[in-house]
This record gives sequence, structure tokens and C-alpha cells, in this order.
Amino acid sequence: MTDVVNLNRRAWDLQSRNAKSPWVKPVSSKEIAAARRGEWSVMLTPNIPVPSDWLGGLKGQRLLGLASGGGQQVPILAAAGADVTSFDNSPAQLAKDRHVARRDDLDIRFEQGDMSDLSRFKDASFDLIFHPISNVFAPNIRPVWHECARVLAPGGRLLSGFMNPDYFLFDHASLSADTSIEVKFPLPFSDLDYLDEVDIEQRISGGHGIEFSHNLDDQIGGQLASGFTIAGFYEDRWNDEATPLNRFMPTSMATLAILSSSY
Repeated sequence: MTDVVNLNRRAWDLQSRNAKSPWVKPVSSKEIAAARRGEWSVMLTPNIPVPSDWLGGLKGQRLLGLASGGGQQVPILAAAGADVTSFDNSPAQLAKDRHVARRDDLDIRFEQGDMSDLSRFKDASFDLIFHPISNVFAPNIRPVWHECARVLAPGGRLLSGFMNPDYFLFDHASLSADTSIEVKFPLPFSDLDYLDEVDIEQRISGGHGIEFSHNLDDQIGGQLASGFTIAGFYEDRWNDEATPLNRFMPTSMATLAILSSSY
């Protein structure tokens, strides 16, 4: 029951097919047409669009959409001119990227797999990696940064979104707007420390993945240790419906990291 990659694949396939989450709804043909005209934005976190200068000159750039399937960011980036490969653990999420690509005649390559294992790609295969909030589903994040550094060309850019580690101090199943907010869990947090096999199966069957917190030493320090220089940073909030914590703290953040040396 601790094969996290397969458990989370099942969860995201179910969530994608359920189609209620905002992260699984493909963009429209109108949005693709606008992106082709240069009118577009993409998200690493729930609400703040990625600064345009983080992406640099996008046209012709070899871009890896890392764990970002769902028919949203990857098709927009392809329509804006990038040479895109979409890599995701969930076949259902990849199918939504593929649907938009077929519908709107976009040239996108598709690969299904674990974000911490990019061994199918050669060194320096990409100029840019777009990695919205998803490493919350990886037990260990440093291997992800290590692989990102390997497959990026020197000077390549890694754009990443991730959860504020403090988000995982709280029991979100019991939080509501009219209850007190109390610290419950020590960090780093892992669902596997608190769920038995029945709980895990219920969680996956409900379309919810197994989650892990990652401290800033691993999130930001791990990028630095892999050869990146942090060149940009911002925090973001979610909304009150998603979590009462939204009233008190940013729940996510994003980094622009530039590979400062060859792997």
C-alpha cells in the first residue's frame, strides 16, 4: 500500500475523470487562439500568473511540462511557441493535454511517468521546465531537483510552484470557517504516518492523493544544491473556500531557478 507513485496515479485519474477540480479542466479553443496571438498567462500557484519575464523568450524553447497535465498550462505554452513535452504520472491528465492538442492542432509530445525519474531524457534535453504545484505528491523532492538539473541545458530555467510547508501543520479535514485553528501535526508531514490501509484506499477512491510536506531546506536549498541559482520568488494565497488558512497566511509559493552550471 506504500507504492506512492501508483496510488497517486489512481487518485489523479479519478480526480481528472470526475472533472470538478479546477486543475483538471482543459482550456478552450478561444484561449489557445489568444495564446497564438501572444495573449496568454499560466499559473504555478492558484491565483497569481507567472511573471512573463520568468519564461524569457518562449518561442522555440525546448520546454518540459513536469507533472502539469490536465489540458491547461502545457497547451497554452505550446500555442505560445514553445517546443513542448508533457510529462505526468496520470494518463487521464495527459489525455486532456492530448485532447487539446488534437482539437487545436498543437504539436506536443506526451510521456507518462514519475516526476523523480526522468531517465528517458538525455542530459541537457530542455531549456525550460514548468513545474506547477505537484511535488506535494512526491515523498522526496531532492531527486526531482537533481533530475531537473540533469535534463536542463546550462542556463536553463526551472519554474516551480509548491505548498507552504506550514500548511501541513493542520488537520484540514476538521477545519472550517467557524472553528478554531490548532496545530496538530509535526513537520515534515506524510499522510502515510497517519493513515492505515483502509484510510489510504478511501482517500484514493475519493480522488485524493497521498501528500507530503517538504521543508524549505529541501524545496529551495535542494534547488541550490542541484546547481541552481534562485532568480525569482513570490508567495500566493488560495481562497477561503479551499481553506480557512487563507485568511491568515500564504499557502503556496513559486521560484524561478536558473541552472548556473552544467550537470
